[in-house]
Amino acid sequence: MPRVLVCIKHSLNVAELSVDRETGRVVTAGAPRKMSDFDRNAVEEALKLREAGWEAVVITVGDEEAKMALREALAMGVDSAYHITGDELKDLDTLATSYLLAKAAEKLKPDLILCGEASIDSFTGLVGPRIAEWLQIPHIAYVRSLKVEGAEVIAERSLEDRIEVVRAEMPALITVTREINEPRIPSIMAIMKASKKEIVRWSAGDLGVSTEELERLRAVGVLEVRAPMMKRKGVVIEGESVQEIVEKLVDALVQEGVLP
Repeated sequence: MPRVLVCIKHSLNVAELSVDRETGRVVTAGAPRKMSDFDRNAVEEALKLREAGWEAVVITVGDEEAKMALREALAMGVDSAYHITGDELKDLDTLATSYLLAKAAEKLKPDLILCGEASIDSFTGLVGPRIAEWLQIPHIAYVRSLKVEGAEVIAERSLEDRIEVVRAEMPALITVTREINEPRIPSIMAIMKASKKEIVRWSAGDLGVSTEELERLRAVGVLEVRAPMMKRKGVVIEGESVQEIVEKLVDALVQEGVLP
């Protein structure tokens, strides 16, 4: 049976983040998390393959709370879930994360790997391509339509000025966009069943990765996250009549480039 592996992230819910007005720093402590939106599209695409006879597997790297994303994927209908976790995995960057996921893929031997085009919180878009590079397999990015024919995957992807159709031999890695599908919403019964399903737990050591190796892979560290400060100009337009005020407003908008 062919296998599709979906790499997901338990991301910060950016819609519910707050900003310290005095410092401009984004407050992440205690912020709610959820499965990254693009990853839900990747899971949905894996479920379509499952309906065609594939085995669908999900995996994530993260703390204990990250299991919530795996539970959601299980409720959506995937067959099994794997959780790479451990105290030594805190504050990993995309290089180290992609390396762990690639090592897991070597054990699981999927025919196809699916990722979201980026995570909703950091939005680097680096993990998927780096997994493909570690594994030395083809990678197709920004995919909005996908089908499998024999031992090949055919993907339609969106570029800035064109649509491109790409064919690659499997195993391959695909990063998908929101346009590829509409993720299903699991039923209450499916959520309850998912809460009782086993999640396989792996440490870095289980994947043959030492703590020293992980430290060497930590290439980037985030010092702080700040929100852009936006201040209103506070321009007051006055005039003796409505017509005069409107004309002055239009002139000001033209000068600002708001109106042509």
